[in-house]
Amino acid sequence: MPSLSLRINLDPDGRIGPGKIELLEQIAAFGSISAAARRMNMSYKHAWDLVEEMNKLFGKPVVAAQTGGKRGGGAQLTSVGLAVVARFRAIERAAASAAEQHILALQAEIEAA
Repeated sequence: MPSLSLRINLDPDGRIGPGKIELLEQIAAFGSISAAARRMNMSYKHAWDLVEEMNKLFGKPVVAAQTGGKRGGGAQLTSVGLAVVARFRAIERAAASAAEQHILALQAEIEAA
C-alpha cells in the first residue's frame, strides 16, 4: 500500500520530518537522549546533533537536558519541543486525510497493473 511521508522545510538549511519527530517522542518517553538514540539504533552523538539542529531551527531549546552524575542525567521536551511534535503530528494527520482517496486510487492502479 502506498504511504505518505511528510517533511516540512523550515528554512533553506533546515527541516523536520518523521525521524526528528520520532527522536523527540522517544526522548519524551524515556527521559533520555541516549536511551532514545539506542531505541532508534543511532549514536548518541548523532541524536545530540539532531537535537542541537532543532534547537537552532526553532531559536529555542526543544529538549532540556541535565548532565549526568550519581543519579545520571536526563532529558525532557520543553514546551517548544512538545508543540513541535503536536503540530507535526497534526499536520501529518491532515495531509494523510487529504491524500487518502488519492492513495487508495494509486493502490488500485498498482493492483490493476
